[in-house]
Amino acid sequence: MTAGPRLTPLLDQFDWSCERLAGRLAGPVMDSGDGSRTPVGAMTDDEYLWEPVPDCWSVRRRTDGPGARATFLAGTGDWGRDAAPHPHPVPPPFTTLAWRLSHLSEMLLLRADHTAGTHSLTRDDHRVSGTAADAIAAFDAAADAWRTALRGTDDADLDIVGRCTYPHGSDPEEPFLDVVWWVNQEVLHHGAEIALLRDLYRERRRRPAPAGGRDQTAGAG
Repeated sequence: MTAGPRLTPLLDQFDWSCERLAGRLAGPVMDSGDGSRTPVGAMTDDEYLWEPVPDCWSVRRRTDGPGARATFLAGTGDWGRDAAPHPHPVPPPFTTLAWRLSHLSEMLLLRADHTAGTHSLTRDDHRVSGTAADAIAAFDAAADAWRTALRGTDDADLDIVGRCTYPHGSDPEEPFLDVVWWVNQEVLHHGAEIALLRDLYRERRRRPAPAGGRDQTAGAG
């Protein structure tokens, strides 16, 4: 089905944001924002699981149990994602790149299923990835599933309340147009967070030259 004039710009925005994020994650080049192509290395497992501050929420082996202030590990498989029932901890925990990418993949996969699939998947069905390569592949597959669901949508469907029955949000009470817009902003804002975390990981060992040119961490002798 060809997207109608109302859906087309939203689908184009989704494709653009996923393409930008995919380039940031896997390289070998990324869109710098000004049209040029900037080399970028593929994400490593160390970077995927990097915790830049204490007590991050992340993805963890189930045998290790949940992290600080989390009460369980969401998802299925040998790995899970730190989680807690509502109300969430205040202030909210800082979440790692792994946590954010897993959240995006779960959201896309489940909303695709609750729009054009079995309408039965829950967070307990989402397999959490423990490696960078698996996480990138899972995101690509989830984005493709959501894209397929959108391509089966015509403009009249955008006004249907409850077209998406995703159980972990207000989707059953919302016009589908609002759901499509919400998914786009989730990819855009979490994609930007992931890009920033990649930049911070790359720069984590760099130190600015101290005033006066002396390394203040060196010994006095």
